[in-house]
Amino acid sequence: MRKGVKGAVVTTACVVLLGGAGYGGYNILSAFGSDDVGVFAADPDDPLDADDVEEASSAFFDAWEKGDGYAAAAATNDETAAGPVLDGMAEQASVGDVRITPGKAKGPTVPFTVRATVSANGRSKALTYASELSVVRGRTTGKPLVDWAPSVVHPRLKEGDTLVTGPSEAPAIEAVDRNGKVLTAEKYPSLGPILDQLRERYGASAGGSPSVDLAIRHQAPDTPDTTLLTVSEGKAGTVRTTLSASAQEAAEKAVEQYEESSLVALKPSTGEVLAVANHRSDGFNAAFQGQLAPGSTLKIVTAAMLIEQGVTSADGAAPCPDTAVWQGQTFENITGLTPNENATLSDSFARSCNTAFIKLIDEVEDDTLTRVAEDRFGLGRDDWKTGIVSFDGSVPPSGGPDRAANAIGQGQVQLSPLNVASITATAKTGTFRQPYLVSPEADDRELATARGLAPAVAQQLRRMMRLTATQGSGRAAMAGLGPDIGAKTGSAEVDGQKLPNSWFTGYRGDVAAAAVAQQGGRGGEAAGPMVAAVLRATG
Repeated sequence: MRKGVKGAVVTTACVVLLGGAGYGGYNILSAFGSDDVGVFAADPDDPLDADDVEEASSAFFDAWEKGDGYAAAAATNDETAAGPVLDGMAEQASVGDVRITPGKAKGPTVPFTVRATVSANGRSKALTYASELSVVRGRTTGKPLVDWAPSVVHPRLKEGDTLVTGPSEAPAIEAVDRNGKVLTAEKYPSLGPILDQLRERYGASAGGSPSVDLAIRHQAPDTPDTTLLTVSEGKAGTVRTTLSASAQEAAEKAVEQYEESSLVALKPSTGEVLAVANHRSDGFNAAFQGQLAPGSTLKIVTAAMLIEQGVTSADGAAPCPDTAVWQGQTFENITGLTPNENATLSDSFARSCNTAFIKLIDEVEDDTLTRVAEDRFGLGRDDWKTGIVSFDGSVPPSGGPDRAANAIGQGQVQLSPLNVASITATAKTGTFRQPYLVSPEADDRELATARGLAPAVAQQLRRMMRLTATQGSGRAAMAGLGPDIGAKTGSAEVDGQKLPNSWFTGYRGDVAAAAVAQQGGRGGEAAGPMVAAVLRATG
């Protein structure tokens, strides 16, 4: 008897039940159906054949096309979860006239195309998209069923998401750069998630009116809706940003060179962000929100601390041995760095000598680096208001080996490219100016403040950064950028990675930039050219 076939059973006072051995891998699901027919089901572990896949997918598609969400859900292996989502397609999302075209099945997987109509406020719009489903056996019945996942209904739906059609959460916006040039995600892909944040935060006050959209409403808090289709257009309000279209274009091209890379450029004289770019598959704005060890780019802060505390100076001693031991942990330099016991702080900074900085931190307290980072560079106080979501950095006080590791940008230190660009801007001008993407006048935000650097400290930092850019580890990347330049390289080791994260920061005139390329290797080799490209484009 083929699995799934009904077998007639005579209903008499005495019913003979055949031994299970005669049925091979099959078992009796019920003794009698409502029509006096016994139903035999497959074992849940039996392989699926083409008929099984056709049976399950057809039942699902037929019910979906009829607009019966709960009947479609009954054709899945999780009716409880699938029912509200499928029913919501018609009820909350106003999706009707559904027509499904299955593709050729590949084993248990069936690709398909959905063509439907979304209607709201007397208007309708065609909706077309592709998805796929897989067929499995029910664990209780062995019946072929659609393996439920929200992505079956739409490939961008995730667990907890819902489809809705109605007025957008915020009116549409037209974001423009500092010169009034329109910024779109089509032309500047990195700006997609940022434009969503700008719409959410400023749409209601920008003078526009809502559109009517089919959208994914996400379960995650503080996550803007994802618009899938606009049924009727609203009026876009204008949001002016501090970005520069030319700088943004250069940044977009720069980050394309490396997967998982991010870059920020800003004006040291004002804190205005000129460019923010990410090359990532997840859409995360790591340029503003990333939390990574910054490697030796933090030595700008550490050098400021050593000078301010009177430990040494730009021309003072900072010997660079092969290794340095701090509380039982041995620290080394990057491969190929020649030791120099007569090095000055400028020499060790320019060549990015780890051991020189480790040797000097015995002269300060566990929290000194933290206090300098907070008070002088505005880091780690959770008070930046950039206009979108951002991370303020973290340079926590640490004892033991982490105190030494923190001094060279490892240990517990976490920064984003925005933070590192701001450090460079503060070193360039001596004044901390909180970075921002939208003017605080747009919503009366109060920007963060910090004391900044003493003139003598800032002057020495600029000398050391210029030496790095012209003769040190940043020389190759910064070549040809002119006299008013400075730089610092960084390579941050991460457990489990074959190559370190590549960091680089630099300035040219009134532009400072920082970039990271995860697993990019040495700072001057990957992140360095990215920063230089943006500095060159803004000069």
